[in-house]
Amino acid sequence: MPYPRKQFGQHWLKSETALAQIVGAARLHPNDRILEIGAGTGILTRKLLPLVRSVVAVEIDRDLCQILRQHLGKVENFLLLEGDILSLDLSSKLRDFPNFQPPNKVVANIPFNITGPILEKLLGTIAAPNPTPFDLIVLLLQKEVAERLCANPNSKTFGALSVRVQYLATCEWICNVPARAFQPPPKVDSAVVRLQSHRFKPPATDPRQLDRLVKLGFATKRKMLRNNLQSVIERDRLTAILQDLTLNPQARAENLSVTDWVTLSNRLSREEKDEGCHR
Repeated sequence: MPYPRKQFGQHWLKSETALAQIVGAARLHPNDRILEIGAGTGILTRKLLPLVRSVVAVEIDRDLCQILRQHLGKVENFLLLEGDILSLDLSSKLRDFPNFQPPNKVVANIPFNITGPILEKLLGTIAAPNPTPFDLIVLLLQKEVAERLCANPNSKTFGALSVRVQYLATCEWICNVPARAFQPPPKVDSAVVRLQSHRFKPPATDPRQLDRLVKLGFATKRKMLRNNLQSVIERDRLTAILQDLTLNPQARAENLSVTDWVTLSNRLSREEKDEGCHR
């Protein structure tokens, strides 16, 4: 077995229990087409291949690609793409392989050091959601990040990432995965989460504004919203709006649910539009 490289955030999952939970969480169907990010030594890949129509694995490590080709290269429903998932144009790349249609699900043990960019690659952003969302995304990631993705309002872990991801997808906690489940063990525990893309209702009428408000609102978590947002809305006006929306005028960013954030953003958009009409 090759030695994991720190530069790629590599930790080999060895727990059969964790592997079974990941596969089970994906609700696999024989017609599913899976995208696996960071196939590593292929331990998860081998579990997936007999259960689905195809697995497209993206791996950046040249040495690991050589091993994967050696052991899985002749498997008909397996396609290995060597490269960086963050810069890879998957749709364009798959045009060279007519037997492999675009994946409809993602199942992966992703590198901890690029979790945020990977989430954005898969889900998009509030302002620009993925136009062709995946049916299901199952990820093994750092426990601390998983807690933020699944966090509820009024908790310490509820932050800008929580709002952004929950606006785009339903987040479900599947299981804990201890550090000892990996070789070598990372310094932190992990968890498996399942994400299902959705269209948030009610939607933000101005997604860019919602994104901007969330960023400003969580910029200094200990400050009240009326202080964090004063660059875009006068404090007294925001206080009045929060009261009108039956929200605490002394609320901090983590006290607002995703629905509250959308409602606040839409209210500001409507008022700005009304002001423009009366000029």
